[in-house]
Amino acid sequence: MNRASVRHMKSSITEPTRTLTVASMAPLLVLTNYTVPMVTLPRTAQDLGAGPTGPVWILGSIALGLSSLLLVSGGLADDYGRRRVLLAGTGVLAVASLVAAVSTAVPLFVAARLVQGGASAAMLAASLGIVGHAYPSGTERVRATGRYGAMIGLGTAVGPLVSGMLATVTSWRAVYWLMAAAAVALAAVSARTLEESRAAEPRRFDVPGVVLLTLGVAALLAGVTEGRLGWSRPVVEIALLVAVVLIAAFVLVERRRGEPLIDLELFRRPLFLVSTGGALVVGAAIVGLLSFLPSVLQQAYGMTPMTTALLFFVWSGTSFVASLLTRHVRLAAGGRLASGMVLTALGFCGLIGVGSSLSLPMVLAGLLVSGVGSGLINSSITHLAIESVPAHRVSMGSGANNTARYIGSSLGAAGVALAVGGFGVQEGATVAVVACIALTGLTAVVALGSTRATSVARRP
Repeated sequence: MNRASVRHMKSSITEPTRTLTVASMAPLLVLTNYTVPMVTLPRTAQDLGAGPTGPVWILGSIALGLSSLLLVSGGLADDYGRRRVLLAGTGVLAVASLVAAVSTAVPLFVAARLVQGGASAAMLAASLGIVGHAYPSGTERVRATGRYGAMIGLGTAVGPLVSGMLATVTSWRAVYWLMAAAAVALAAVSARTLEESRAAEPRRFDVPGVVLLTLGVAALLAGVTEGRLGWSRPVVEIALLVAVVLIAAFVLVERRRGEPLIDLELFRRPLFLVSTGGALVVGAAIVGLLSFLPSVLQQAYGMTPMTTALLFFVWSGTSFVASLLTRHVRLAAGGRLASGMVLTALGFCGLIGVGSSLSLPMVLAGLLVSGVGSGLINSSITHLAIESVPAHRVSMGSGANNTARYIGSSLGAAGVALAVGGFGVQEGATVAVVACIALTGLTAVVALGSTRATSVARRP
């Protein structure tokens, strides 16, 4: 075998691995940035002079930007270039992070976080599409999606830790300077490393679909975010009514288009329903609940941001390790998802009563078990997101999956806030935990039944 053949073989072996490594940095950076305000919210709100609604928007604005543009970003990535969309997202994230770092008032900071959300949407949809293109099928795709999903757990772990540490040493603003630098670095590495990929036959840009979906999801999440401070206010009722009208119009328009933003026939596929439904539950029952946990611990027990970040790391760090090890779990993606939901439900049992009495051994055990469950969930949902759609629409599959996740996170956070507002911190936290246990347990049953039905249907 000559040297040219050897070099070609090495290149063919290392190129997908290099692509996976660089593309996986996108969810790591996105989730790090997403979670940084969780443990510094009181200080950030105070420094920006936030009123009653300020903290809600400081924490939730990025989810609105993410949810509104994820599906749009996925379609753009498939049709116009996944690498191009990833680079655009990282560039915008860098600029928005700088604006967040220098903000002196809530409106400017919230606007910066909204833009960060839109940029993050482009990064998530494009990067998973790049991974799906590099690993078309088989066991290597399972390994790749497990590693990619692990970055979600790692980012969730790193964000509060870095934010809490920098807030203790300097200021809460320092972490946004760091996010800007990291985004510039990722853009530079991606430009040099990643190859462009796109669908062989790009579709025409669906202007009506993009406008209706973006505004509809934005109205929904704006209503839900404001609803955390009272559901009977006119602004909430108007926003939710507008959301219903726009999303209904989106469905009607997309059913008649030859090249829709999202093929509604996908919702007839059990795997697609399991993927998007599972992501919605992850956002509502897991992200929504655990995003609220640091605030409960700080309010009820006077814990510092760094202490709550370290406690949060027990869950997120375990999730990262579990995702990396899922390649050794001899279960199909649906089985891993169901197992992850069961473990999450069991782990959350250790959090019952956390608002009224703090038993650290129980909380730590609950976070460890639910962390293992989240690791299984992240790897399986990432795999299902690209496995349940046609090969040339992997970024769209990623966009649909992550849209469901972040809509769910906003709904979950609103539900937790509603429980606490109605019952108080002590009883409200318990109500929220029990509801999340029930939701994750039910999802496990549905996921297992749906994937088993699919497997039976595929048998000759």
